[in-house]
Amino acid sequence: MANGATLLCFPRGKKSELACGDQVTVQQTSAAQGVIGVVAARQTLLFRSDQFRQKLIAANVTQVIVVVATEPPFSDELVTRCVVAAESQDIRVLIVLNKCDLSDRLAAASSMLVQYEKLGYPVVKLCARDNSALLLPYLAGHLSLLIGQSGMGKSTLINALIPGARAPTREISQALNTGKHTTTHARLYRLDSAASAAAIIDSPGLTEFGLHHLSTEDLALAFLELRPLLGQCRFRNCRHDREPDCSVHAALRNGDIDPRRYAAFRSLCGEIA
Repeated sequence: MANGATLLCFPRGKKSELACGDQVTVQQTSAAQGVIGVVAARQTLLFRSDQFRQKLIAANVTQVIVVVATEPPFSDELVTRCVVAAESQDIRVLIVLNKCDLSDRLAAASSMLVQYEKLGYPVVKLCARDNSALLLPYLAGHLSLLIGQSGMGKSTLINALIPGARAPTREISQALNTGKHTTTHARLYRLDSAASAAAIIDSPGLTEFGLHHLSTEDLALAFLELRPLLGQCRFRNCRHDREPDCSVHAALRNGDIDPRRYAAFRSLCGEIA
């Protein structure tokens, strides 16, 4: 609201297809409540899907920040899926390696991110509690989505960047060496900075990221190293699997494609097939 107060709003009807980041018009029905009317056309929409349903994550984001950490261990597969989802919507990708104060685990975590750095994805290494300001130049002018597994420190990063956010945090599970879910729904925070218009959406921790809404052609385009090779194979409908004279396989043999990335591509193709 114009005076900075919060207005609790509800969508019309029983079903809600709204996502955090949607731009809407509302009709105020009382001093503290309103009804959501028109939803503006989305510029981007990030969601995950399996064979049966889809889950909206955020709308109109211009940057996806994949947050990983030195502890607990992060899933390289999940990072790939987040990056692919962002690329499929032409959304800028930034990777943040958190908890870099754990120096004995820094080298191993950093080595897992080299494949992304080689492709041109920026990787910011920091400790959310100590030097979160390193992230500020990357946030300017963007609506950014923080995404990743539980326990990576997304909410801690929010609290460090936005005084008064009071996003809930929890310790990692010592028994399972994994994070515990604290954020239960996506929430948008605006950075209090006169120098730049920026906002961040904090999202619940992920354990999986289905991409069943993408086609094999979409997947190929979402892998940056494959884009220049598409259309150069002998067969127009090449699946880049076992076909002869495949440009992707030739690049793989020449060492121009990371074998882990190619394996991830083939795994995703098999999953949606």
